[in-house]
Amino acid sequence: MSHTPLQHSTTPSLRWIVALCIGLSVYAASALAADEPFRPEAGKFPPLEKAHSYRGELVFVDHANRRGSLRVTSPGIFRFTAPHPFALLPYALVRYHGAPADLRDIPLGTMLHVRAFLPPDPKTSAVPVLPVNNREKTKAGALGVAPAENHVLLLEDEPSHCQREGFVWKLKEVEIKDRAGTVLASREAKQNAKTQPADETLTFDAATRVWRGRECLRIEHLIAEGIWPAEGKKAISGQSVQFGIIWRPTPGGVFARFHLSDIWLDDDAMQNATQRQIELHKTFIRSRWMPAWVDAVEYGKFGRATVTATLFGGMDSALYADFKPDVAALMNSAENTLKHTEGGTAGPTQMAARGKLIEVRGNLFLPQIQGSPQIKSDKKSAGLPESVGNQNSVNPPLGSSGIQIRFETDLITEGMRPTRIVKVRPASWPDVHLPREEYLGNGASSIDERFPTPAIFPAY
Repeated sequence: MSHTPLQHSTTPSLRWIVALCIGLSVYAASALAADEPFRPEAGKFPPLEKAHSYRGELVFVDHANRRGSLRVTSPGIFRFTAPHPFALLPYALVRYHGAPADLRDIPLGTMLHVRAFLPPDPKTSAVPVLPVNNREKTKAGALGVAPAENHVLLLEDEPSHCQREGFVWKLKEVEIKDRAGTVLASREAKQNAKTQPADETLTFDAATRVWRGRECLRIEHLIAEGIWPAEGKKAISGQSVQFGIIWRPTPGGVFARFHLSDIWLDDDAMQNATQRQIELHKTFIRSRWMPAWVDAVEYGKFGRATVTATLFGGMDSALYADFKPDVAALMNSAENTLKHTEGGTAGPTQMAARGKLIEVRGNLFLPQIQGSPQIKSDKKSAGLPESVGNQNSVNPPLGSSGIQIRFETDLITEGMRPTRIVKVRPASWPDVHLPREEYLGNGASSIDERFPTPAIFPAY
Protein backbone atom coordinates (compact mmCIF):
# COMPACT_ATOMS: atom_id res chain seq x y z
CA MET A 1 0.00 0.00 0.00
CA SER A 2 1.38 3.42 -0.90
CA HIS A 3 1.95 5.90 1.85
CA THR A 4 1.94 9.02 -0.30
CA PRO A 5 0.75 11.66 2.14
CA LEU A 6 -2.69 13.24 2.22
CA GLN A 7 -2.77 16.76 3.60
CA HIS A 8 -5.45 18.09 5.93
CA SER A 9 -6.16 21.35 7.71
CA THR A 10 -7.49 21.99 11.20
CA THR A 11 -11.00 22.06 9.68
CA PRO A 12 -11.44 18.74 7.83
CA SER A 13 -12.12 19.22 4.16
CA LEU A 14 -14.48 17.16 2.04
CA ARG A 15 -11.49 16.01 0.00
CA TRP A 16 -9.67 14.19 2.76
CA ILE A 17 -12.88 12.80 4.26
CA VAL A 18 -13.78 11.23 0.91
CA ALA A 19 -10.23 9.93 0.49
CA LEU A 20 -10.28 8.40 3.95
CA CYS A 21 -13.67 6.72 3.34
CA ILE A 22 -12.44 5.24 0.06
CA GLY A 23 -9.28 3.99 1.77
CA LEU A 24 -11.27 2.40 4.57
CA SER A 25 -13.58 0.69 2.07
CA VAL A 26 -10.67 -0.80 0.13
CA TYR A 27 -8.95 -1.85 3.33
CA ALA A 28 -12.17 -3.47 4.62
CA ALA A 29 -12.63 -5.45 1.41
CA SER A 30 -9.05 -6.69 1.63
CA ALA A 31 -9.44 -7.71 5.28
CA LEU A 32 -12.71 -9.55 4.67
CA ALA A 33 -11.23 -11.38 1.69
CA ALA A 34 -8.29 -12.65 3.74
CA ASP A 35 -8.03 -16.21 5.05
CA GLU A 36 -10.03 -17.20 8.09
CA PRO A 37 -8.25 -16.58 11.41
CA PHE A 38 -5.94 -19.50 12.23
CA ARG A 39 -4.98 -20.84 15.65
CA PRO A 40 -1.74 -22.89 15.86
CA GLU A 41 -1.74 -26.27 17.61
CA ALA A 42 0.79 -27.49 20.15
CA GLY A 43 3.52 -29.55 18.52
CA LYS A 44 2.79 -28.34 14.98
CA PHE A 45 4.46 -25.51 13.08
CA PRO A 46 1.68 -23.40 11.53
CA PRO A 47 1.73 -22.75 7.75
CA LEU A 48 2.93 -19.26 6.85
CA GLU A 49 0.19 -18.89 4.24
CA LYS A 50 -2.42 -19.03 7.03
CA ALA A 51 -0.89 -16.06 8.85
CA HIS A 52 -2.46 -12.60 8.92
CA SER A 53 -0.13 -9.90 7.54
CA TYR A 54 0.24 -6.37 8.78
CA ARG A 55 2.86 -3.69 9.32
CA GLY A 56 3.60 -1.39 12.21
CA GLU A 57 6.01 0.73 14.21
CA LEU A 58 7.77 -0.91 17.16
CA VAL A 59 6.87 1.29 20.14
CA PHE A 60 7.46 -0.97 23.17
CA VAL A 61 9.60 -4.05 23.90
CA ASP A 62 9.59 -6.46 26.84
CA HIS A 63 12.49 -8.55 25.58
CA ALA A 64 12.65 -10.93 28.56
CA ASN A 65 9.06 -12.02 27.92
CA ARG A 66 9.37 -11.83 24.09
CA ARG A 67 6.52 -9.39 23.62
CA GLY A 68 5.97 -5.75 22.73
CA SER A 69 3.63 -3.31 21.01
CA LEU A 70 3.24 -2.07 17.44
CA ARG A 71 1.45 0.97 16.04
CA VAL A 72 -0.30 -0.79 13.16
CA THR A 73 -0.70 0.97 9.81
CA SER A 74 -4.11 1.58 8.24
CA PRO A 75 -5.73 4.18 5.96
CA GLY A 76 -6.39 6.28 9.09
CA ILE A 77 -4.17 8.92 10.67
CA PHE A 78 -1.14 6.96 11.83
CA ARG A 79 -0.27 8.98 14.93
CA PHE A 80 -3.81 8.51 16.31
CA THR A 81 -3.39 4.72 16.47
CA ALA A 82 -2.82 3.30 19.94
CA PRO A 83 -0.02 0.69 20.28
CA HIS A 84 -1.18 -2.90 19.79
CA PRO A 85 0.43 -5.66 21.93
CA PHE A 86 2.02 -8.71 20.33
CA ALA A 87 3.85 -11.81 21.58
CA LEU A 88 6.36 -13.95 19.76
CA LEU A 89 5.55 -17.62 19.29
CA PRO A 90 8.31 -19.80 20.81
CA TYR A 91 9.52 -20.71 17.31
CA ALA A 92 9.08 -17.20 15.86
CA LEU A 93 11.66 -15.79 13.46
CA VAL A 94 12.81 -12.24 14.12
CA ARG A 95 14.83 -10.68 11.30
CA TYR A 96 16.80 -7.44 11.37
CA HIS A 97 19.07 -6.22 8.55
CA GLY A 98 18.49 -9.52 6.76
CA ALA A 99 19.76 -11.65 9.66
CA PRO A 100 18.41 -13.46 12.74
CA ALA A 101 17.76 -11.17 15.69
CA ASP A 102 16.32 -10.87 19.17
CA LEU A 103 13.71 -8.25 20.04
CA ARG A 104 16.36 -6.36 22.02
CA ASP A 105 18.32 -5.76 18.79
CA ILE A 106 15.61 -3.72 17.06
CA PRO A 107 15.44 0.03 17.84
CA LEU A 108 12.13 1.53 18.87
CA GLY A 109 10.46 3.33 15.98
CA THR A 110 11.46 0.69 13.41
CA MET A 111 8.73 -0.19 10.92
CA LEU A 112 8.21 -3.97 10.92
CA HIS A 113 6.37 -6.45 8.70
CA VAL A 114 4.34 -9.00 10.68
CA ARG A 115 2.92 -12.47 9.99
CA ALA A 116 0.83 -13.58 12.97
CA PHE A 117 -1.85 -15.96 14.27
CA LEU A 118 -4.45 -16.20 17.01
CA PRO A 119 -3.04 -17.19 20.44
CA PRO A 120 -2.35 -20.96 20.45
CA ASP A 121 -3.72 -21.19 24.01
CA PRO A 122 -5.71 -18.13 25.14
CA LYS A 123 -5.37 -19.21 28.79
CA THR A 124 -1.60 -18.70 28.74
CA SER A 125 -1.37 -15.76 26.33
CA ALA A 126 1.22 -13.18 27.38
CA VAL A 127 -0.83 -10.40 25.73
CA PRO A 128 -4.56 -9.57 25.69
CA VAL A 129 -6.82 -12.06 23.93
CA LEU A 130 -9.18 -10.27 21.52
CA PRO A 131 -12.36 -11.32 19.66
CA VAL A 132 -11.47 -13.49 16.67
CA ASN A 133 -12.92 -10.97 14.20
CA ASN A 134 -11.21 -7.95 15.76
CA ARG A 135 -9.30 -7.04 12.59
CA GLU A 136 -12.67 -6.33 10.93
CA LYS A 137 -13.50 -3.69 13.51
CA THR A 138 -12.83 0.01 13.29
CA LYS A 139 -10.94 1.52 16.22
CA ALA A 140 -10.22 5.26 16.58
CA GLY A 141 -11.29 5.82 12.98
CA ALA A 142 -9.06 3.10 11.54
CA LEU A 143 -9.76 -0.47 10.49
CA GLY A 144 -7.57 -3.45 11.33
CA VAL A 145 -5.23 -1.74 13.81
CA ALA A 146 -5.92 -4.24 16.63
CA PRO A 147 -6.02 -7.71 15.03
CA ALA A 148 -6.70 -10.74 17.22
CA GLU A 149 -3.74 -12.32 15.40
CA ASN A 150 -1.18 -11.03 17.88
CA HIS A 151 1.04 -14.13 18.19
CA VAL A 152 3.84 -13.59 15.72
CA LEU A 153 5.56 -16.19 13.54
CA LEU A 154 7.64 -13.77 11.46
CA LEU A 155 8.74 -10.26 12.43
CA GLU A 156 11.08 -8.48 10.01
CA ASP A 157 12.32 -5.01 9.23
CA GLU A 158 12.22 -3.48 5.76
CA PRO A 159 15.52 -4.81 4.32
CA SER A 160 14.78 -8.30 5.70
CA HIS A 161 11.31 -8.23 4.13
CA CYS A 162 12.69 -7.01 0.79
CA GLN A 163 15.41 -9.66 0.68
CA ARG A 164 12.97 -12.46 1.51
CA GLU A 165 10.36 -11.29 -1.02
CA GLY A 166 12.86 -10.29 -3.72
CA PHE A 167 12.28 -6.51 -3.64
CA VAL A 168 14.52 -3.48 -4.01
CA TRP A 169 13.78 0.19 -3.64
CA LYS A 170 14.27 2.32 -6.76
CA LEU A 171 15.25 5.95 -6.14
CA LYS A 172 13.48 8.40 -8.46
CA GLU A 173 14.10 11.87 -7.02
CA VAL A 174 15.63 13.66 -4.06
CA GLU A 175 14.62 17.06 -2.70
CA ILE A 176 16.89 18.62 -0.08
CA LYS A 177 17.38 21.71 2.05
CA ASP A 178 19.88 22.05 4.89
CA ARG A 179 20.82 18.33 4.75
CA ALA A 180 17.19 17.20 5.16
CA GLY A 181 14.34 16.57 2.80
CA THR A 182 12.49 13.81 0.95
CA VAL A 183 13.16 11.05 -1.54
CA LEU A 184 10.69 9.71 -4.07
CA ALA A 185 11.07 5.95 -4.48
CA SER A 186 9.15 2.75 -5.16
CA ARG A 187 9.51 -0.80 -3.81
CA GLU A 188 9.84 -3.04 -6.85
CA ALA A 189 10.34 -6.72 -7.58
CA LYS A 190 13.85 -7.53 -8.76
CA GLN A 191 12.47 -9.78 -11.49
CA ASN A 192 9.25 -10.29 -13.43
CA ALA A 193 7.34 -7.33 -12.02
CA LYS A 194 3.70 -7.75 -13.07
CA THR A 195 2.46 -4.36 -11.89
CA GLN A 196 3.94 -0.90 -11.71
CA PRO A 197 4.42 -0.08 -8.01
CA ALA A 198 3.23 3.22 -6.63
CA ASP A 199 5.79 5.88 -5.74
CA GLU A 200 6.27 6.71 -2.09
CA THR A 201 7.65 9.84 -0.45
CA LEU A 202 9.98 9.25 2.51
CA THR A 203 11.90 11.76 4.60
CA PHE A 204 15.58 11.87 5.59
CA ASP A 205 17.75 14.21 7.64
CA ALA A 206 21.34 14.73 8.75
CA ALA A 207 21.11 11.71 11.09
CA THR A 208 20.27 9.30 8.27
CA ARG A 209 23.13 6.82 7.81
CA VAL A 210 24.26 6.14 4.25
CA TRP A 211 26.19 2.92 3.66
CA ARG A 212 28.42 2.29 0.64
CA GLY A 213 30.65 -0.77 0.63
CA ARG A 214 32.48 -0.62 3.95
CA GLU A 215 31.90 3.13 4.36
CA CYS A 216 29.36 4.87 6.57
CA LEU A 217 28.57 8.22 4.97
CA ARG A 218 26.62 11.29 6.03
CA ILE A 219 24.27 13.26 3.83
CA GLU A 220 26.91 16.00 3.44
CA HIS A 221 29.27 13.43 1.89
CA LEU A 222 26.74 12.73 -0.87
CA ILE A 223 26.42 16.48 -1.40
CA ALA A 224 30.21 16.99 -1.48
CA GLU A 225 30.59 14.25 -4.09
CA GLY A 226 27.88 15.82 -6.25
CA ILE A 227 25.65 12.73 -5.97
CA TRP A 228 22.91 14.72 -4.25
CA PRO A 229 22.31 18.48 -4.60
CA ALA A 230 23.00 20.89 -1.74
CA GLU A 231 19.58 22.50 -2.31
CA GLY A 232 16.53 21.77 -4.44
CA LYS A 233 15.48 18.73 -6.45
CA LYS A 234 17.45 16.23 -8.48
CA ALA A 235 16.13 13.35 -10.57
CA ILE A 236 17.80 9.99 -9.96
CA SER A 237 17.40 7.34 -12.63
CA GLY A 238 16.08 4.37 -10.67
CA GLN A 239 19.13 3.55 -8.53
CA SER A 240 18.53 0.26 -6.64
CA VAL A 241 18.97 0.60 -2.86
CA GLN A 242 17.70 -0.84 0.40
CA PHE A 243 16.08 1.29 3.08
CA GLY A 244 15.88 1.12 6.84
CA ILE A 245 12.46 2.63 7.58
CA ILE A 246 11.24 4.15 10.84
CA TRP A 247 8.44 6.52 11.84
CA ARG A 248 8.67 9.83 13.61
CA PRO A 249 6.23 12.74 14.02
CA THR A 250 6.03 14.68 10.78
CA PRO A 251 5.29 18.41 10.42
CA GLY A 252 2.64 19.64 8.05
CA GLY A 253 -0.31 17.48 9.06
CA VAL A 254 0.71 14.37 7.11
CA PHE A 255 -1.40 11.24 7.63
CA ALA A 256 1.45 8.73 7.28
CA ARG A 257 4.91 9.46 5.98
CA PHE A 258 7.87 7.33 6.97
CA HIS A 259 11.50 8.21 7.59
CA LEU A 260 14.81 6.73 6.46
CA SER A 261 17.15 5.67 9.25
CA ASP A 262 19.56 4.00 6.81
CA ILE A 263 20.21 3.84 3.07
CA TRP A 264 22.31 0.96 1.69
CA LEU A 265 23.63 2.02 -1.70
CA ASP A 266 25.00 -1.37 -2.81
CA ASP A 267 24.95 -5.09 -2.07
CA ASP A 268 28.31 -5.04 -0.26
CA ALA A 269 27.00 -2.49 2.23
CA MET A 270 23.87 -4.55 2.88
CA GLN A 271 25.89 -7.75 3.29
CA ASN A 272 28.15 -6.06 5.84
CA ALA A 273 25.10 -5.05 7.90
CA THR A 274 23.71 -8.58 7.64
CA GLN A 275 26.97 -10.17 8.74
CA ARG A 276 27.29 -7.87 11.76
CA GLN A 277 23.80 -8.88 12.90
CA ILE A 278 24.52 -12.59 12.30
CA GLU A 279 27.57 -12.43 14.57
CA LEU A 280 25.60 -10.58 17.25
CA HIS A 281 22.85 -13.20 17.19
CA LYS A 282 25.26 -16.16 17.21
CA THR A 283 26.82 -14.83 20.41
CA PHE A 284 23.37 -14.31 21.90
CA ILE A 285 22.12 -17.85 21.17
CA ARG A 286 25.31 -19.47 22.46
CA SER A 287 24.77 -17.70 25.78
CA ARG A 288 20.97 -18.29 25.91
CA TRP A 289 20.90 -21.84 24.43
CA MET A 290 19.15 -23.22 21.34
CA PRO A 291 15.33 -23.45 21.65
CA ALA A 292 13.47 -26.59 20.58
CA TRP A 293 10.38 -28.56 21.40
CA VAL A 294 10.03 -32.14 22.52
CA ASP A 295 8.67 -34.62 19.99
CA ALA A 296 8.96 -37.78 22.06
CA VAL A 297 10.44 -39.20 25.29
CA GLU A 298 11.63 -42.78 25.81
CA TYR A 299 11.85 -43.47 29.55
CA GLY A 300 14.42 -45.81 31.07
CA LYS A 301 15.11 -46.82 34.67
CA PHE A 302 16.09 -44.62 37.59
CA GLY A 303 15.48 -41.32 35.78
CA ARG A 304 17.21 -42.25 32.53
CA ALA A 305 15.51 -41.10 29.32
CA THR A 306 16.09 -40.30 25.67
CA VAL A 307 14.47 -37.09 24.44
CA THR A 308 13.75 -36.48 20.74
CA ALA A 309 13.45 -32.76 20.00
CA THR A 310 13.15 -30.50 16.94
CA LEU A 311 15.44 -27.47 16.91
CA PHE A 312 13.73 -24.21 16.00
CA GLY A 313 14.67 -22.55 12.74
CA GLY A 314 15.85 -19.24 11.36
CA MET A 315 19.36 -19.16 12.82
CA ASP A 316 22.82 -19.19 11.35
CA SER A 317 24.02 -22.58 10.10
CA ALA A 318 27.15 -22.35 12.28
CA LEU A 319 24.96 -22.77 15.36
CA TYR A 320 23.30 -25.94 14.06
CA ALA A 321 26.70 -27.32 13.01
CA ASP A 322 27.63 -27.60 16.70
CA PHE A 323 24.95 -30.27 17.19
CA LYS A 324 26.75 -33.54 16.38
CA PRO A 325 26.41 -37.14 17.56
CA ASP A 326 28.38 -37.99 20.74
CA VAL A 327 28.66 -34.33 21.74
CA ALA A 328 28.12 -33.64 25.44
CA ALA A 329 25.09 -31.36 25.97
CA LEU A 330 22.70 -29.87 28.51
CA MET A 331 18.91 -29.62 28.17
CA ASN A 332 16.59 -27.50 30.29
CA SER A 333 12.84 -27.01 30.23
CA ALA A 334 11.49 -23.63 29.17
CA GLU A 335 8.15 -21.87 28.89
CA ASN A 336 6.59 -20.35 25.78
CA THR A 337 8.48 -17.08 26.28
CA LEU A 338 11.68 -19.19 26.12
CA LYS A 339 12.49 -18.42 29.75
CA HIS A 340 14.23 -21.31 31.45
CA THR A 341 11.81 -22.81 33.98
CA GLU A 342 14.50 -24.66 35.94
CA GLY A 343 16.66 -21.84 37.24
CA GLY A 344 17.72 -22.81 40.72
CA THR A 345 19.75 -20.30 42.70
CA ALA A 346 22.65 -20.14 40.26
CA GLY A 347 20.83 -20.21 36.93
CA PRO A 348 19.79 -22.85 34.37
CA THR A 349 23.14 -24.68 34.15
CA GLN A 350 22.76 -25.81 37.75
CA MET A 351 19.36 -27.45 37.15
CA ALA A 352 19.71 -28.68 33.56
CA ALA A 353 19.68 -32.34 32.57
CA ARG A 354 23.14 -33.44 31.42
CA GLY A 355 23.98 -36.05 28.86
CA LYS A 356 25.00 -36.37 25.23
CA LEU A 357 23.53 -36.21 21.75
CA ILE A 358 23.26 -39.77 20.50
CA GLU A 359 21.79 -38.85 17.11
CA VAL A 360 21.29 -35.78 14.91
CA ARG A 361 18.83 -36.19 12.04
CA GLY A 362 18.81 -33.83 9.08
CA ASN A 363 21.46 -32.24 6.86
CA LEU A 364 21.94 -28.57 6.11
CA PHE A 365 21.72 -27.12 2.64
CA LEU A 366 21.07 -23.72 1.12
CA PRO A 367 18.26 -21.96 3.02
CA GLN A 368 15.30 -20.05 1.68
CA ILE A 369 15.98 -17.37 4.28
CA GLN A 370 19.53 -16.33 5.14
CA GLY A 371 20.65 -18.35 8.16
CA SER A 372 17.61 -20.67 8.12
CA PRO A 373 18.70 -24.26 7.43
CA GLN A 374 16.70 -26.99 5.79
CA ILE A 375 17.30 -30.76 5.53
CA LYS A 376 18.05 -32.94 2.52
CA SER A 377 16.87 -36.34 3.61
CA ASP A 378 13.31 -37.41 4.28
CA LYS A 379 12.01 -39.12 7.43
CA LYS A 380 12.21 -42.60 5.97
CA SER A 381 15.82 -42.36 4.77
CA ALA A 382 16.83 -40.71 8.05
CA GLY A 383 15.17 -43.46 10.07
CA LEU A 384 12.49 -41.15 11.48
CA PRO A 385 9.05 -42.51 12.37
CA GLU A 386 6.31 -40.72 10.42
CA SER A 387 4.59 -39.98 13.76
CA VAL A 388 7.54 -38.00 15.11
CA GLY A 389 7.53 -34.26 14.42
CA ASN A 390 5.87 -32.56 11.50
CA GLN A 391 8.78 -31.11 9.56
CA ASN A 392 8.76 -31.41 5.80
CA SER A 393 12.08 -32.98 4.83
CA VAL A 394 12.66 -30.86 1.73
CA ASN A 395 11.18 -27.58 2.88
CA PRO A 396 10.50 -27.44 6.63
CA PRO A 397 7.76 -25.02 7.69
CA LEU A 398 8.86 -21.63 8.92
CA GLY A 399 9.85 -21.95 12.57
CA SER A 400 11.39 -25.41 12.18
CA SER A 401 15.04 -26.04 11.38
CA GLY A 402 14.17 -29.47 10.02
CA ILE A 403 16.79 -30.88 12.41
CA GLN A 404 15.94 -33.38 15.14
CA ILE A 405 18.25 -34.43 17.94
CA ARG A 406 18.12 -37.40 20.31
CA PHE A 407 19.46 -36.50 23.74
CA GLU A 408 20.25 -39.14 26.34
CA THR A 409 20.35 -38.22 30.02
CA ASP A 410 20.49 -40.11 33.32
CA LEU A 411 18.27 -37.60 35.14
CA ILE A 412 15.32 -36.23 33.17
CA THR A 413 13.40 -33.25 34.58
CA GLU A 414 9.66 -32.68 34.80
CA GLY A 415 9.35 -30.15 31.97
CA MET A 416 10.66 -32.45 29.24
CA ARG A 417 7.43 -33.82 27.82
CA PRO A 418 6.05 -34.02 24.25
CA THR A 419 5.06 -30.61 22.77
CA ARG A 420 6.81 -28.76 25.63
CA ILE A 421 9.57 -26.22 24.99
CA VAL A 422 13.19 -26.95 25.94
CA LYS A 423 16.54 -25.22 25.47
CA VAL A 424 19.69 -27.11 24.56
CA ARG A 425 23.37 -26.21 24.88
CA PRO A 426 26.28 -28.20 23.47
CA ALA A 427 28.89 -28.37 26.23
CA SER A 428 31.33 -26.48 23.99
CA TRP A 429 29.18 -23.34 24.19
CA PRO A 430 30.05 -20.79 26.90
CA ASP A 431 28.84 -21.59 30.43
CA VAL A 432 27.62 -18.13 31.45
CA HIS A 433 25.20 -16.97 34.12
CA LEU A 434 21.98 -15.56 32.68
CA PRO A 435 20.39 -12.34 33.97
CA ARG A 436 17.74 -13.03 36.59
CA GLU A 437 14.82 -11.83 34.43
CA GLU A 438 15.49 -14.57 31.84
CA TYR A 439 14.69 -17.61 33.99
CA LEU A 440 12.12 -18.67 36.56
CA GLY A 441 13.49 -19.43 40.01
CA ASN A 442 13.29 -23.05 41.22
CA GLY A 443 10.82 -24.01 38.52
CA ALA A 444 8.30 -21.40 39.65
CA SER A 445 5.62 -20.42 37.19
CA SER A 446 3.48 -18.00 39.16
CA ILE A 447 1.45 -15.40 37.29
CA ASP A 448 3.43 -12.62 38.96
CA GLU A 449 6.69 -13.93 37.58
CA ARG A 450 5.33 -14.45 34.07
CA PHE A 451 3.62 -11.03 34.01
CA PRO A 452 5.66 -8.83 36.35
CA THR A 453 3.77 -6.35 38.55
CA PRO A 454 5.16 -3.06 39.95
CA ALA A 455 6.46 -5.18 42.85
CA ILE A 456 9.46 -6.11 40.68
CA PHE A 457 10.93 -2.69 41.46
CA PRO A 458 12.94 -2.29 44.69
CA ALA A 459 11.33 -0.55 47.67
CA TYR A 460 13.56 2.45 48.38
